Formats: sequence, structure tokens, C-alpha cells
Amino acid sequence: EEGSRQRIKALQRQLLDIRKEKTLELQRREEMTAHLKDQLQEIKAKTGLERKYVKSSAELLVYQGQKINTHSEKQLEEEIRLLQERLEEERRVHMETETFLKKHQTSLDEKLEVWMERYERDMEDKQQELNSLRNKKANNLSQLQELAKKYRDIEQVVIEDRMEKEALRRKLEKEHMERDAATKIQSWWRGTLVRRGLGPYKKGKKPKSKEGKKGKKKK
Repeated sequence: EEGSRQRIKALQRQLLDIRKEKTLELQRREEMTAHLKDQLQEIKAKTGLERKYVKSSAELLVYQGQKINTHSEKQLEEEIRLLQERLEEERRVHMETETFLKKHQTSLDEKLEVWMERYERDMEDKQQELNSLRNKKANNLSQLQELAKKYRDIEQVVIEDRMEKEALRRKLEKEHMERDAATKIQSWWRGTLVRRGLGPYKKGKKPKSKEGKKGKKKK
């Protein structure tokens, strides 16, 4: 019995300890639950705020996107309008250019026909002129050959005449030089005779010397 009592007391103490532990654990869990509830409330509040922010941001982005899209659409519509106007202008200019080119082509075709006819006529005339020039060239060539032959003959005559004149000139120069040499020799010989008193210039024969002097004066 004593052992049973002690065991009962021990069990009672253990039970009290367990109750205390459970009570403390329950309190901790209640505190944790209250804390988690507070966190949950805070999270809900934050989530609500975030949802409101996200919603307002999304609405703002949607508004901005719509505004940008509207502006882009207006710009695109304006560009489309300008492009259409340019396209119409280019079509008009193309039509006018095509009409002008067709008229110009027709005029050029007519002028081309006229020029082709004129070209054929001119070619015929030029061919005739060319044939005439060829004939004249052949005639002129024959005349030129005859003139060249005459020129060679005349040139030969002129060369021979020059050679004869040159020979005559040399002959005359030689004769002139011979006369000059003879005159100089005669003068020298006469001077020698006079200085030495020889021949007709002897000192004993004065009359002859006077006659010689008179003859020199007459000469």
C-alpha cells in the first residue's frame, strides 16, 4: 500500500506537471494562434491594399494604354490619310506623265520616220559624192603621178644646171685667182727689176726708163 501510495503521489505529481505543461503549451498555442490571427489580419489588410494598388495600377495602365493607343490610332489614321493623298497625287502624276510620254513618243516616232527618210536620202547623196570623190581621186592620182614625174625631170635639169653653174663659178674663180696670181707675180718681178736695175730698167739707159715710166702712167 505504501508503495502504491508513493506511486500514486508520483503519478499525481507527474499528472500535475503534465497539466502544467499542457496548460503552458495551450497558452503558447493560444498566443501563437492570436499572433497568427494578427498576422492573418495584417496579411489580409496588406493583400487588400495590394489588390487596391494593383487594381488602381492596372486601371491606370489600361487608361494610359488606351490613351496611347488612341493617340497612335490618330497618328496612324493621319499617316494613312497622308499616304492616300500622296498615292492619289502619284497616280495623277503617273497618268499625266504617261499621257505626256505617249504624245512625245508619237511625235518622236513621226520625227524618226522623217529623219530615217532624210538619212536614206543623205546616204544616197553622200554615196554618190563618195563615188565622185573616188573618181576624182583616181584622176588626181594619175595627174599627181605625171606631175611627180615632171617634177623629177625638172629637178634633174635644175641639179644639172646647178652643177654646171657651180663648175663655171669654180672655173671663173680659178681664172680670177690665176689672173690675180699672175698680176702679183708680174708686179713682184717688175719691182725686182726696178730695184736691181735689170732689163729695161738699167741705169745707163735713161730714155728707155722714161718711156717705161710713161708707159706705166698710160696704163
